[in-house]
Amino acid sequence: MPRRPVAEPSPPGLGFPSRPAAGRPGRGGRAARGQRLALFDLDDTLVDRRAALAATLMRFADRHHLTAEQHGAVLARLGERAAISDFQAIRTLYGLAAPAEELWTAYLADMAALSVCPAEVLDGLDELSSRGWRLGIATNGPADIQHAKLEATGIGRRIHGVGASGPVGFRKPDPRLFAAAAVSCGATVEDGGWMVGNDPVKDIHGGRLSGLHTLWIGAPSRWPAHLQAPDQYRSTALLAVRLLLDGTS
Repeated sequence: MPRRPVAEPSPPGLGFPSRPAAGRPGRGGRAARGQRLALFDLDDTLVDRRAALAATLMRFADRHHLTAEQHGAVLARLGERAAISDFQAIRTLYGLAAPAEELWTAYLADMAALSVCPAEVLDGLDELSSRGWRLGIATNGPADIQHAKLEATGIGRRIHGVGASGPVGFRKPDPRLFAAAAVSCGATVEDGGWMVGNDPVKDIHGGRLSGLHTLWIGAPSRWPAHLQAPDQYRSTALLAVRLLLDGTS
């Protein structure tokens, strides 16, 4: 029988190593002994991709005079991921005059402008970094759109590295994506750490395969019964960050 996610735990039981001296490590350098690693999923964990996508494609539909049915079809097509090839197909399907490169560039700009990371989460990332954590992003998606969102939201200024499936060549839950994300932070998964995300398979199962502790963003009652449960859970990214902070207070 798969074990269920644990109830809201007391932070001292997490088994964190002792707290290092405060001060943010240099970006890209090798993690010092005792520093901790936390990898975060980006879409629908640190930023609300669904809301940003809905607003972006409403702009797209208005800009190109799509019908409600066409708008719905585009939203369904781009629901999980988007690439310039999608806009090549959309351009052909709906007879749009703008070249695919222009459509893609506008999509990137709108997604970045409409993506938001709550200020409290950004503050929490700052605090984690000041306590010696190495912070990284492990995300499925092309580098251009993911980096655009990271910079627009302010997350990019608070992390040490990014592992994006486009340039890495592997997608979560492949352990090689998590390993690449850790290396980009100057760390290794062999040294341990945490993976925080909202997808049971891509984030939590993949993180566990990589040897990381796992922290799921979701309610225990919604955890798929056929999967091994995460080490911890919280309902929001803010509470997840606070859990990590409480473990190093």
